[in-house]
Amino acid sequence: MTPAPAPFSLPDFGLGAAGLGNLYTAVSDADASRTLAAAQAAGLTYIDTAPFYGHGLSEQRVGAHRWAEDARPSLSTKVGRRLEPANGRPIPDNGFATPAPFVPVFDYSAHGIRAAFEGSQARLGVASVDALLLHDIGEMTHGAAHPQILAQAMEEALPEMAAMKWEGLTRAIGLGVNEINVCRDVLDHFDLDVLLLAGRYTLLEHTASLGFLDECHRADIKVIIGGAFNSGLLAAAPGDALHYNYAAAPGWAVERANTLRNVCEAFGASLPAAALHFCKAHPAVISVIPGAQSARQVNEIAGWIAEEINPDLWTALKDRGLIAAEAPVP
Repeated sequence: MTPAPAPFSLPDFGLGAAGLGNLYTAVSDADASRTLAAAQAAGLTYIDTAPFYGHGLSEQRVGAHRWAEDARPSLSTKVGRRLEPANGRPIPDNGFATPAPFVPVFDYSAHGIRAAFEGSQARLGVASVDALLLHDIGEMTHGAAHPQILAQAMEEALPEMAAMKWEGLTRAIGLGVNEINVCRDVLDHFDLDVLLLAGRYTLLEHTASLGFLDECHRADIKVIIGGAFNSGLLAAAPGDALHYNYAAAPGWAVERANTLRNVCEAFGASLPAAALHFCKAHPAVISVIPGAQSARQVNEIAGWIAEEINPDLWTALKDRGLIAAEAPVP
């Protein structure tokens, strides 16, 4: 009798590898490798990447790193864009400094899903991944084309991904998005294992997504939290550029982050540590994946993960209305 497959699991914390695709600023191949080595040493043994990140550069760097055979990380990547050689065409930066010379093209057809994953397999140097995520479907991304994109995702992309799971190319399938509404749209019609939500459930803002995460927990849908620092705002050091949702941080977000920081410091806690531990406290959350571009940043993240936080902090944050009264806390 064939044993039942092990339940899908991931480490509590991992590394978001968009930064290794030169998000905002360029890093060298050597620095990228040192970042991955630091992640391995710190126990951040789950890496999330995508063809979009640096137009293949992030996946290429993850694949080129010399992992110890007994310490190869769990991996997730994404489908929904094919990378076409630029061949003299202008290369859009998409927020990435000096991306690889490819042009990302949305393609949610069954053929496009297979082609995108074959490219990822080659760059990552793997036959399979732990989670395969359909990337950036939703009205915020596609505007008026959203209904057509969603229909194609339901009719072609997701069934193809389900077939790939059956073939052993991935252990889990899901979405990698910044929008709650499209998750609900898909889940009304299609069973998923996992969702990667970026920037939607954070210490800074979570009231709109809290109910949805509660629904995911009841339905046993795992949630990976990306953007726990709101594109870096909650982890910014003095003098750093302040980003929020991949753009310059608006005044309200900066003011709220400062208020959160002051309350955390009053209880001897750092704001980034509180941000990470808050996200992981929700029972639907399987992993939290802060991003890093250097070994120094990885070591900072490891320190925040290890930080002991005074439980009274959470009470104080709730009393001040800075986190929702019903939000799970550590």
